Order: sequence, then C-alpha cells, then structure tokens
Amino acid sequence: MSNIIKVITFDLWDTVFIDDSDEPKRKQAGRPPKRVERRKLVHQFINKHEPISYETVCTAYDTADAAFRKVWHDQFVTWSVQARLAILFKGLGKTLPDFEMQELIRLHEEMELEFRPDFVNGVHNAIKALAKKYRLAVISDAIFSPGRALRTLLEGEGLLDYFDVFVFSDEVGHSKPEPIVFETVCQKLNVEPGEIVHIGDREHNDILGPKRLGARAVLCTAAINRGSEHTKADARFSDYSKLEQIIDNLNNK
Repeated sequence: MSNIIKVITFDLWDTVFIDDSDEPKRKQAGRPPKRVERRKLVHQFINKHEPISYETVCTAYDTADAAFRKVWHDQFVTWSVQARLAILFKGLGKTLPDFEMQELIRLHEEMELEFRPDFVNGVHNAIKALAKKYRLAVISDAIFSPGRALRTLLEGEGLLDYFDVFVFSDEVGHSKPEPIVFETVCQKLNVEPGEIVHIGDREHNDILGPKRLGARAVLCTAAINRGSEHTKADARFSDYSKLEQIIDNLNNK
C-alpha cells in the first residue's frame, strides 16, 4: 500500500466553516435562532389549515430531532429534511398539500444560505495552496443543509472548484465514520486509503473513521477544540497557515 499522500479530504462544519456562526447575524437582523424558526415554520404551515398549538409542534419536533440524532450517532445515517419532516408530520397526524410541503422543505434546507456561516480564518489560502500539490475532496455530514446547499456555500467563497469529489451524507446515504464515505473518494479518484489524509474536527468521525481504513487523519482545532489532548490523529493544527507543512511532513515519513 502506498504511503504517498495524493488526496486530502475535508470535513466542512467546524473545519472549513464555523457551525452556528450565523446565529449572531440572525439575532442582529431580528430573526430567531434556527432551532426556533424551524418550529415556527412548521406551526405556521399547519396553522393555515387547522388550529394547532405551538407547544404541540415543539414537542413533536423535539421527538423527531431525538430520533434523528439516535440514527445519526448509532447507525451513521443522516435522514434528509424530507424524511425528518415526514416523521414529524406523521407524529402530529397532519398533512400538507404537496407544494406546501416542498416549500417547507426548501425553507429548512436553505436556511443557512440566507445568513451564511463564517469560514475559518486562513482556510481559503490553505485550500488554494494545497490544491496545487494534491487533489482535494469534501466528506461532510448534511444535518439540515443538504449537499446542494453546502456546494452553494463553497461556491460563494470561490472554493467550490478546488475540490474534485464531494461526498455528502444525504447523497450517499451514510455518514462518517462509515467506511463507505471514505471508500467512495478512493473509488472516484482511483487511490488507496493509505494515499488519503482526512482533515476534520471530531475524533470519532474524522480521526478514528479514516484511520480504521488505513488512511491518515489530521485534527483541526481552528474553530473548536473538542479534547485534542487525547487525539489519535497523525497531527493536529489550530492555524491553517501550518497545514500545508503538516501534510508535507506526513508525506515525507
């Protein structure tokens, strides 16, 4: 198995852009947090047809969210927004006309395109520099924002075209650390796991996942540090200006 790194894969949330960094922007604009707005949207859409209390919607939404998290963490599957809302509406015993349900799904999926998250400091220059020496790919879980929306976020920052392959959990049906998400990159770029290094912020998903396959992994703490002192990563960084040298060093081992 080759030990020469040919491909670098990136997680997105808290690796390329910062989760919930849109919330202060929403607050400044007088908008509620995303969690609240989602529940208000469901209440608004149902209430147009028949009365329902906001508290009832919140209880059902909380139950659907708990089921999503269970499946995500234990079975490594991320339900689409459509599937999540179908479970929610089934629990409420409610339906909507198809065109209204499609609009409700769209409003959920594109919420982070209205107030966009901040990108991690230095990530633009790092990606552009690494793309000159390695092939790049994205491996990211899609929680509410699907792959379509995540591509739009990258495109808006001029970064989309630096990546050759995109593996989003809503599109492949599985999420990290399932082997298939890393194997998909191997298949599409015709490389072995040992020729890949994955960059991410979560130990279980982004470090242990690829390493089980024989790939290497680098822990990113530039947005958040979730206990890097215990990491099994091959390297770690908090400053994107250091990443290129870290990858080069791994390639020379």
